[in-house]
Amino acid sequence: MTIASLGAGGLTALLVVLLLLAVLSVRRVAAIEGYGPMARLGAPLLFGAWVLLFWQLLTEAFDVPQVLLPAPTLIARSLLGNLAVLAADFVQTVLHSALIGLALGCALGFATGVLVDRSTFLQRGLLPLAALASTVPLVGIAPIMVMWFGFDWHSKAAVVVVMTFFPMLVNTLAGLAESGRMERDLMRSYGSGYWRELLSLRIPVALPFVFNALKINSTLAMIGAIVAEFFGSPVSGLGFRISTEAARLNMGLVWAAIVVAALAGSVLYGLLAWVERRVTFWHPSFRTAG
Repeated sequence: MTIASLGAGGLTALLVVLLLLAVLSVRRVAAIEGYGPMARLGAPLLFGAWVLLFWQLLTEAFDVPQVLLPAPTLIARSLLGNLAVLAADFVQTVLHSALIGLALGCALGFATGVLVDRSTFLQRGLLPLAALASTVPLVGIAPIMVMWFGFDWHSKAAVVVVMTFFPMLVNTLAGLAESGRMERDLMRSYGSGYWRELLSLRIPVALPFVFNALKINSTLAMIGAIVAEFFGSPVSGLGFRISTEAARLNMGLVWAAIVVAALAGSVLYGLLAWVERRVTFWHPSFRTAG
């Protein structure tokens, strides 16, 4: 018995029953209190499972063409059948382009933020130029970087550096300005110099802002690396795979590459959030009652 054989009435009844079960189950799991894995991850994982189930049912029931929207089972088969290819793409896009570009862009943005905070001249001169550079569209930057750095991952990492530099710069400046005047005056009254004040007070206070920029940039890095590969890439990379396989109408592999990119971005974001919780445990947003 297939989904299509149920008829319109049977399909409608099945969807209504499943929808009610989905709402009730997600609400029940979301009501779990606490900070354990079940409380934090249970509702999102269950919601995602229900989405995949409805996706599968609807694509089968309405016989949706694979070119328009492949079923999750087809995407899973493409993913498992091309693990070696997607692993090479993962290394090229995520481990090289995205992570290296993210590290360089955030490090440059943080260091520049410290320098700009120190100098009024840089605040008036460099900050407007950085804001102007951040408005340049990605489709305009990527071809230029390919011409400058070649077709390998270096040009994609350069695009990621440009995309992640300004968010880190802005958040660093906001974080450094967050420390109170009273705390700074107290440190100076004990003879602390600028660097002692920076390392012991201002940077720790700025850490929530820095991690906020890191989490934002983790998604921008994935987007930048993948889109940059559309404008020139060697024979591997998630963006290259999506572009070439879409031209061949091999949508199962296209969606498999999208899944790999989404999972990589989610894991990176989750790791940064975990490190943030461990490093900035003192922040009010992480304090627990009792």
